[in-house]
Amino acid sequence: MSLLNALKWRYAAKKFDDSKTISPSEIDKIKEGFNLSASSYGLQPVELLLIHNKTIQKELVPMSMNQPQVAQASHVAVFCVKTSIDADYVIDYFNRIKEIRQTPDEILEPYRSHIIESFSSKTTEEVFLWSAKQAYIAMGNLLAVCADLSIDSCPMEGFEPDKYDAYFDLKAKGLRSVLVMPLGYRAEDDPFASMQKVRKPITDSVTEIL
Repeated sequence: MSLLNALKWRYAAKKFDDSKTISPSEIDKIKEGFNLSASSYGLQPVELLLIHNKTIQKELVPMSMNQPQVAQASHVAVFCVKTSIDADYVIDYFNRIKEIRQTPDEILEPYRSHIIESFSSKTTEEVFLWSAKQAYIAMGNLLAVCADLSIDSCPMEGFEPDKYDAYFDLKAKGLRSVLVMPLGYRAEDDPFASMQKVRKPITDSVTEIL
């Protein structure tokens, strides 16, 4: 189906069929789709934990406001962001640009220095808030990727990030969890699956300036 039809088809699944599993080939597409997400400066400060372990998923339910989708889903995606964007991280990014695009240093250097200077002046909380915005971009993209693959999802802010961080030892990895998204296939008896999508009229949500 077309992307627009896929977006009309998708909804926040409230109940997953726990007997169905996303195939490895589809998971590869999800991973690639995530990696292709846009990010400010192209820095990709968002990392994805992709969990496919029922024991772990069940243990996450109490940390997820007891939402059963976390245990039912085939996989659970946890969007994590870097707690620090230091000079080394930025330099690695520009080295990647140079390697892939063969861009000369004299062109890259002004932009590289600007980004390093910009982040060096930010507080830890400012970096986190900037990174968290990138996580929402990545989640929006992955919602569309999954819908295009006819894979159901449920975007969640309703979880306890501190407990997730401790459970996965994210602090040691320089990461903080921001968002959670169970992935899988809707249960046949999920009443929300057949409900009509509710949205404002386009004229109320979009203003064209000509």
